[in-house]
Amino acid sequence: MDLDPVATNPAHYKVILENASVRVLEYTDQPGDATTPHAHPDSVMYTLSSFRRRLTSGSMTREVELPAGMATWVPAQEHFGENIGDTPTHVIFVELRTGGGDGTVSPLGPAGG
Repeated sequence: MDLDPVATNPAHYKVILENASVRVLEYTDQPGDATTPHAHPDSVMYTLSSFRRRLTSGSMTREVELPAGMATWVPAQEHFGENIGDTPTHVIFVELRTGGGDGTVSPLGPAGG
């Protein structure tokens, strides 16, 4: 099963740059929208809008609320999510193709930092 978010959720994810080192994705949704299961490699996420979402991976669920203008580290993970707020989500993901990270594992959402 292909868990590439661009393939599983093409209405929400769009590739805006891709090369041997990174792939940059734009993500957008509206309140109430949900994604199907997909996977992300180690990534940097930059929030262009404030949003609130519920992320689920296996039996674990986490709610996150992030302000606009925040850059966060997102460790590799598989999940699906739902916009549970009252604002659209607009995010840029910079997916790393050459590793990265600090060796810590976070199962859902962005890592603190």
